[in-house]
Amino acid sequence: MSNSINFIKQFKSYYIIALGLFLNALGWTGFLIPSEIVGGGVSGVGTIIYFMTGFKVGYSVFIINAFLIIIAMRVLGFGFGVKTIFATFVLSFFLWLLQSIITAPLVTDRFMCAIIGGLMAGTSAGLILQQGGSTGGTDIVAMLINKYKNYSPGQLILTLDVMVILSSYLLTNSIEQVVYGCVAMGVSAYCVDKVIEGSKQSVQIFIFSKEFDKIRNKLILNFDQGMTELQSKDSLSQKNMETLMLLVKKKDTQSILKTVITIDPKASISVGSVIGV
Repeated sequence: MSNSINFIKQFKSYYIIALGLFLNALGWTGFLIPSEIVGGGVSGVGTIIYFMTGFKVGYSVFIINAFLIIIAMRVLGFGFGVKTIFATFVLSFFLWLLQSIITAPLVTDRFMCAIIGGLMAGTSAGLILQQGGSTGGTDIVAMLINKYKNYSPGQLILTLDVMVILSSYLLTNSIEQVVYGCVAMGVSAYCVDKVIEGSKQSVQIFIFSKEFDKIRNKLILNFDQGMTELQSKDSLSQKNMETLMLLVKKKDTQSILKTVITIDPKASISVGSVIGV
């Protein structure tokens, strides 16, 4: 039974990673590459190579990532990122497939292409990171450097991405294109943070009610929810009372509140957002 549950979890994880990789590839091939916008990472390097030689981005991404993964396995160990290896193959395939199909940007305005492409790339990266995967590239380079030098991986990735985008000026001689690339990178970084933050966001609930026992027992029964019982005092009546404090996932909040109100419509409830429970 436990093996089948584990298999389902792993299948779901790889499915989400594959979906994220498709979204990533669509952002690049449908918006950034046809608009000659160079973003960060290995996909950005592949885009520069494509503009210079016509060599498809999917091939470049695969070759560069494969080279980096081999080095990473030797330096960081053979246990390095099975999901990253999976992502390298699948992303390269999707980039090759979609670039063969899409020959013009899906919208004509370049600024919109930068926004949409960055949004799709960032959202997909967030989904992949949620599942413990990575698209490789600058992530791997950052980990390799961090192995020997005490630099922040996040700062290293940002520095490498900026270097890739700035280097596109040598190819296009266009400040405008560099700005578009920076816009795409900024939107992408924002979306990564929001997706990761959303997955960790939880809610702290305080429940003040005379039906304390009924509410506690119902929440335990219906939600298998652990909670903290606090002793408190009503400042007006000076009566002692008990308070429930819960930390729950945001998606469960409304169901829990509905349960509490059903038992005690006069219950006082305080709800606040917390990160990383």
